[in-house]
Amino acid sequence: MSHEIVLSEEPGVHGVMAEFLSPEALLRAGKRAYAAGYRRMDAYAPMPVEGLAEVIGFKKNKVALAVLCGGSFGAIGGFTLLEWIAGIAYPHNVGGRPLNSWPSWIPITFECMILCSAITSLLCVLFMNGLPKPYHPVFNVPEFARASKDRFFLCIESSDPQFRAEEAMDFLREVGGREVSIVPA
Repeated sequence: MSHEIVLSEEPGVHGVMAEFLSPEALLRAGKRAYAAGYRRMDAYAPMPVEGLAEVIGFKKNKVALAVLCGGSFGAIGGFTLLEWIAGIAYPHNVGGRPLNSWPSWIPITFECMILCSAITSLLCVLFMNGLPKPYHPVFNVPEFARASKDRFFLCIESSDPQFRAEEAMDFLREVGGREVSIVPA
């Protein structure tokens, strides 16, 4: 018996998108879509909507762990660099202090940690979000221009295993979606 995963991605279709008038309506629609089995969907809003990411099934991302690793690397690297400079490469006895005078290295170690954390954070946010992305298929829907003003959108993507264009359109109308349309790829 073969267990083969079949994606129902329709050629030339990115998904089906519906417009909602309020964040509450978008949250309700997202909850119902997730309960109906849709897992590949995205929501667009002109302002932050609390709980929206959880409703449509986004899991915790790995940016925080990557930033922690980057900061640790920066702190260890900065401290090691200072140890090498002061103790091995250019030993210089100043005022009878030991060559390994680590308390004076704390500010530089801290700054290296902050620098590496910030760079790691920027790179992770860019790469994990697939940025820069000057084009996205939802830009093909004329109504989507209002997403930055006063409308809320839910898009069920065609890469969802349960996706059937007509069924998804009917479902979005049923949950209160206005201007339900197919998003061309």
